[in-house]
Amino acid sequence: MPELLLELLSEEIPARMQARAAEDLKRLVCDGLKNAGLAFESAEAFVTPRRLALVVKGLPLKANDQKIERRGPKVGAPERAIQGFLQSVGLASVDQAEIRETDKGTFYFHTDLIAGLPTDRAVVEAIDPVLEKFPWPKSMSWGDGNARWVRPIRNILAILGGKEIALDFYLDLTEEAVVNPSSDSRIEANNKTFGHRFMKPEPITVADFADYKAKLEKAHVILDPAERRARIEKQAQKLAKAAKLKLKADPGLLAEVAGLVEWPVALMGSIDKAFMDLPDEVLTTSMRHHQKYFALTDAKGKLAPKFIVVANTEALDAGKAIVAGNERVLKARLSDAKFFWDQDRRETLGSRAGALEDRVFHAKLGSVHDKVRRVEKLAGAVAEYCGADAIEAKRAARLAKADLSTGMVAEFPELQGVMGRYYALADGEEPEVADAIAEHYSPQGPNDSCPTAPIAMAVALADKIDTLVGFFAIDEKPTGSRDPFALRRAALGVIRIITENGLRVPLREVIKSSYLLQPSEVLKDWEARMQAADIAAKELGLIENEAKLDTGFEFGHILLPFFADRLKVQMRAQGVRHDLIEAVFATPKPEGGAEDDLMRLLARVDALAKFLKSDDGGNLLVAYKRAANIVRIEEKNDANTYNGEYKLDLLSAPEEKALASHLDAAAAAASTSLSKEDFTAAMSAIARLRGPIDDFFDHVTVNTDEPELRENRLNLLSQIGRTLDQVADFSKIEGGDR
Repeated sequence: MPELLLELLSEEIPARMQARAAEDLKRLVCDGLKNAGLAFESAEAFVTPRRLALVVKGLPLKANDQKIERRGPKVGAPERAIQGFLQSVGLASVDQAEIRETDKGTFYFHTDLIAGLPTDRAVVEAIDPVLEKFPWPKSMSWGDGNARWVRPIRNILAILGGKEIALDFYLDLTEEAVVNPSSDSRIEANNKTFGHRFMKPEPITVADFADYKAKLEKAHVILDPAERRARIEKQAQKLAKAAKLKLKADPGLLAEVAGLVEWPVALMGSIDKAFMDLPDEVLTTSMRHHQKYFALTDAKGKLAPKFIVVANTEALDAGKAIVAGNERVLKARLSDAKFFWDQDRRETLGSRAGALEDRVFHAKLGSVHDKVRRVEKLAGAVAEYCGADAIEAKRAARLAKADLSTGMVAEFPELQGVMGRYYALADGEEPEVADAIAEHYSPQGPNDSCPTAPIAMAVALADKIDTLVGFFAIDEKPTGSRDPFALRRAALGVIRIITENGLRVPLREVIKSSYLLQPSEVLKDWEARMQAADIAAKELGLIENEAKLDTGFEFGHILLPFFADRLKVQMRAQGVRHDLIEAVFATPKPEGGAEDDLMRLLARVDALAKFLKSDDGGNLLVAYKRAANIVRIEEKNDANTYNGEYKLDLLSAPEEKALASHLDAAAAAASTSLSKEDFTAAMSAIARLRGPIDDFFDHVTVNTDEPELRENRLNLLSQIGRTLDQVADFSKIEGGDR
C-alpha cells in the first residue's frame, strides 16, 4: 500500500511555533485525506528548524467511491418545487427519482455515485488547501509573490509510493499567475530534500520515509524533535559529569533549544568569576532568556561558573571559537548587569517608589504609584485573614513595585519582584517583607508555586484583587478567548492562594473594600452605569426595591460569579462537578448573603458530593426535581405562585402531616448544623426527608378537586425546595430527572 511523504523546507521556523505547526499539518492533511475517501493506517509529523515533514502510511490505491444522497420535496408537492429539485440533480423527469417513505412522510430522493479519484489526485486535492491556508500565528510573503508562509519556502518534497506527485505552491496567487504559471511564480514538488545548511547543503534524492530519515541523518539533520532533545541532554550531562558538576534541569529550555538546531553539539563555556557575586537569578536569566545557555551547579547546589551552549554544527576546532564567541557575548551582558547591580544599590528601594508616578498602570486607573497606594491599604485590610502583621504587610506592598524603577529590571523585566527582594534585603528590610516583594506576583501560572508566608499572601491577594476590581470597574472584562490584562490568571491566583493555604477570606467584603479605593472618576462612572441599569430594571418590572443601591455590594455581586467560573475550571481538573460548585455558590451562607468564603464553599461542595453519591442523596434529588416540576407546571397553568406557608389545619392525610413535621425538623436541624459549619450533619438532616417524601408521593394526590386543599399541598411541596436549598440550590444540580 502506498506511502505519502511530504516535506516543506523553509527558512528557520520560530521554535515556539514548531510543535503546533507539526500537529496542524498532520491534522489538516489527514482530515483532507479522509474527506477525499482515503483511509490510511498511520500518520506521523516531524519538525526541525527548517522543515515540516509528514509521513502517511497504508494508503489505498484509489479513493473510495462516495454516495451523495439528496432529499427532494414531498410527493404531491407543487410542480414548481418538483421541477426545481429535478434540475438541481440533473434528472429529466420525475420518474427517474426514487420515492421513499420516511417518518415525516413520502419524499423524492436522488442518489449520485461518485467514483473515487486515483490516490495521487486525491492526495493533491487534500494537500493544496492546507498549503494555501496554513494557520500560522504569524506569516509573511516574500519576493514578488503574495502567498504567505511562516518563512520563505525553499523546496517541497512530495512523493507517493516512491513517485513524485504533481503538487505546486503558488507564490503569486493572482489569476494571471495561476493560469500561466512560471518558474518564478510557483514551487513544484519533487523527490529531493537538502541536508544541514552548512555541513551538507547538497540536494538528496529520496525514495520513501525510511530512506529520507536515514539520508537526512547522514546529512547531519536529526528529524525527530524528541531525538534532538535526548541527544542534547545526553551530551550536556556528559560534559557536566566530566567537570564534576550537575546540569540544572530546565525542560522548557531543552525543548526550545531542540527547536533551534538540526544537528545539536553541546559545548561548555566559562563565566568570568568577577560576575559570580551577582544574584543567581541575574546570571541564569542572562544565560537562559537571552543566550539559551544551560546553567550548571556544583555538588552543594551552588551556581557554577560554567554554562552549556548548544551549537548547530560540528566545528573543525572542536568548538573552541564558538565557545570563545559565546563567552564574549555573555561577558558583555553580565557587565551591563553588574553595572546596574552596583548602581541600583546606591539608592534605597523606598526612595524609588516616587518614580512610579511617571509609570502609567492604565489611563483610567492611574499610575503604578496609584495602584501601589491602593494595594497598600488593601493589604493592611487583608492581613488579618492571612495571619499577617498589618503594618508589615503595608510596608511590603509599598515597596512591591519599586524595583520597576531600577536599571536591572529595565534591562531584565523578567526579574521584577526578584530584584526588589535583593534590594530590600540590602536596605535592611525584614526578610519577611523582602520575600513578600519577590512573591507577590505569584502564582503566575498553573505550574507556579503559591506564596505561603502570611505577609506574602496578603500582598499577593491585594495586588490581584485590585487588578480584578479595577478592570471590571472600567468594563474591561475578558470576552471569549480575549483576556489582555490576564484577569482569568489573576482570579485563579486568588483562588489558589486562598484554597492552598486554607484562608478564610470573605471575598465580598474584600472586593467592596477594593472597590472603594478605586479612582473617584471610576467610581462615579460605575455608579452612573449601575443607576441606569437599576432604573431600566425597575421600568421592566424586574425589581421593585426603590432603595438606593449599595454599589460596592453590587460590584461584589458582579465579580463573584467570575471567581465561581474560575473555581469551576480549577476544580474540574480535580474531578469536582461544576454543577455542585454552582449549587453551593447560589446558596446563602449561614449568616446571610451569597457564599463567598471559598474554603467553606469547598467543604460544602465536598459534603454535597458525598451525599449525592449515597442512595438517600440520589433519591432525594429525584424527589426534589419531581416536587419542583409539579409546582412549576401548576404555577404556569394557574398563573399563580405557590411559595407561601402551608396551613396546618388543612393537612388531612397522615403522609402529608408526617412530611410537614419532618420538613420542620429537617429545616431546624440543617440550620443549626450549617451555623456550626458541620455540613455533613446538615446533609444527614435533609437525608431523613427521603422516606416521608416518598410516602407523600405514593399516597397523596396533589391535584385534588378541592382548590384550598390543592393550594395547601402545592405550598407544602414548595417547602421541600426551600428546606433543601438551605444546603445547596438543588435546581442547579444535574440529574435526578428519572
